[in-house]
Amino acid sequence: MIEARALSSNLFSKRNKALLRELVKTEFKLRYQNSVLGYAWSLLKPLGLFGVLYIVFTKIFRFGDAIPHFPVYLLLGIILWTFFLEATAGALMSIVARGDLIRKISFPKYIIVISGTISALINLLLSLSVVLIFAIFNGVDFGPQALLAPFLVLELYLFALGVGLILSALYVNFRDLSHIWDVVMQAAFYAVPIIYPLQFVIDASEIAAKIVMLNPIAQIVQDLRFSLVTESAKRTSDVVQLPFSLAPYLIVLVTVTVGAVYFRKKSNFFAEQI
Repeated sequence: MIEARALSSNLFSKRNKALLRELVKTEFKLRYQNSVLGYAWSLLKPLGLFGVLYIVFTKIFRFGDAIPHFPVYLLLGIILWTFFLEATAGALMSIVARGDLIRKISFPKYIIVISGTISALINLLLSLSVVLIFAIFNGVDFGPQALLAPFLVLELYLFALGVGLILSALYVNFRDLSHIWDVVMQAAFYAVPIIYPLQFVIDASEIAAKIVMLNPIAQIVQDLRFSLVTESAKRTSDVVQLPFSLAPYLIVLVTVTVGAVYFRKKSNFFAEQI
């Protein structure tokens, strides 16, 4: 926790804020440089996947018949997953990609990782605005629980940042990690209830459902679905009783703390190892 607080206080110095702002701008511009559609691609990719899955799960397998506003339910899960994948995959290679800058200028290296995750967060917020518009046209009735959404988005960001700090530091020495992480993310996409209702897992095995809901991503996705789409969405507290229902939040806290400590320890040697 001390390391995490030190990271936070250093981040908000005037010099570091200016550097972070410039890196975020550069990251965002480079992402869509020489692209005809530009930012639209950040929406078209998840929307394309949503279109395919929506047809498969509503017209063929009919997974979503029992869930109110299933199109919004499905799209929200895909958007959140896309953010986590984009943030962690980008963070993984960020230090190595900025090797020239690290060797030339002395500055806190974690700013590089944070700039990439903030760029992904901007994409997420813009995509969520599209989801909200889609939800309104779909007849979703927002209740007071929608006020929890910003806190859940913050939780998802912090988890992605913690994972990103660990991955970026490890990747400096272990370049095979990018391929391993791709496999992990592909497996996790189907292990977490992103494209199918959690009820399917509960019906198959209550124990498996409890294990799945200890995953912070599953907890965040389901809680956001409950907050923004339908109160019929199962949450961690509906599947796992206290104190185990607090496990996802503890995992996020531990991940951010371990990420900050490990990254700070390894960052002293980045210039020599890259």
